[in-house]
Amino acid sequence: MIQDFQGKTAVLTGAGSGFGLECARIGAKLGMNLVLVDVQQDALDKATAEIEATGAKVLSRKVDVSSQAQMEALAADVEKTFGAPHFVFNNAGVGSGGLIWENSVKDWEWVLGVNLWGVVHGVRLFTPMMLAAAKKDPAWRGHIVNTASMAGLLTPPNMGIYNVSKHAVVSLTGERERALPVLCAHRHQPEPPQQAGRAGRRASHAKPADRPGHERQGGELGQDHRRPSGAVGV
Repeated sequence: MIQDFQGKTAVLTGAGSGFGLECARIGAKLGMNLVLVDVQQDALDKATAEIEATGAKVLSRKVDVSSQAQMEALAADVEKTFGAPHFVFNNAGVGSGGLIWENSVKDWEWVLGVNLWGVVHGVRLFTPMMLAAAKKDPAWRGHIVNTASMAGLLTPPNMGIYNVSKHAVVSLTGERERALPVLCAHRHQPEPPQQAGRAGRRASHAKPADRPGHERQGGELGQDHRRPSGAVGV
């Protein structure tokens, strides 16, 4: 768990307003480097001016998070400017109501593009970068937080596309949480001695969850792979 935020880097999509902007304000107070991302240039400019006025280091980018090319360019800019980020908030989101058989294909593409593909791109681009940083420095820690909603756990009426997108985000987040400890355990597990006996061979093939130090699954990128319970993001 990161406790000293000074000089750490956070990437925030949907940073031009709402939850994203409020997280940026908190990060600025903590002395963090902030990467502000939004698709609306006017809102982004206003947020950037506000955060820069606090003295925080800011990288501001107008990005459509549903775009593979734009998100890849963003990730490259972040790595070049600050290195691997310690926090990634995949927060950008949009909504569309109505009956699912009456929604247009463009409605589906818009909502899933931002709410789901934005998260997919954030996870697939920044997770390898953060894992590489953790491999180089065992003390390094990082977190990715994917914003869902109660619509990812329930099915409110007349919110079909939005519900689908948020259920997918919850599922994606859970899959990443389950996969990380197994991956990290495998990478850090020492090779068994060549002359190990039968008991040693059994231990070497035990599931990661059965090995000492891997009792719990968690989403933190670093050595102990744990996170506070109750969080949606990993």
